[in-house]
Amino acid sequence: MKKETLKSMTDVFKIESECICEMERYFDEESYEKAVELLKNAPRIGVSGCGHSGIICQHFAHLMCCIEQPAKFVSPAEAVHGGTGFLTKGDVMVFASRGGKTKELLPILDICKTKGVKIITVTENLDSPLAKGADVVLKQYVNRETDKYNSQGTTSSTSLCVIFHILQTALIEETDYKNEQFALIHPGGAVGERLNQK
Repeated sequence: MKKETLKSMTDVFKIESECICEMERYFDEESYEKAVELLKNAPRIGVSGCGHSGIICQHFAHLMCCIEQPAKFVSPAEAVHGGTGFLTKGDVMVFASRGGKTKELLPILDICKTKGVKIITVTENLDSPLAKGADVVLKQYVNRETDKYNSQGTTSSTSLCVIFHILQTALIEETDYKNEQFALIHPGGAVGERLNQK
């Protein structure tokens, strides 16, 4: 293995850990409080994003289901072909777009606003269309991606994950969600075995 390769591998620890530490500077208590309140009271939660953001959005939808906040990843492709019928007035849609201009998401934004669906946007760009159209904006921060070209969705995926983990952690507290409830819906695997020990 080339020395440059080994260095690039170990640099990942530094780049991503620095990003997570720096993110705390952008933590806005009021915005997160509003987001948690919306999610807590939402009959249904939709989540949408493209590419790496979309993959992390699927993770967030699953995190919400794990604490019994009904959620679904809404594919940007399917959303404009009837998929937004999942959402009704009072529900919440969460958009993730680092640049806040992802063109596939903009028609969904318009549909949600017309239907009276509340919108939470996670983005770096607070002046973007997805930010300006949101009820709550959560600021994302990314120092740089881990590859030498600064183009792959690596650190940005980690950053988005952390924001979603903050929201789930807060919702567990705010809804007083119990591990016993989780045990019922998670009987599978090693976690289920541990949770359901008599």
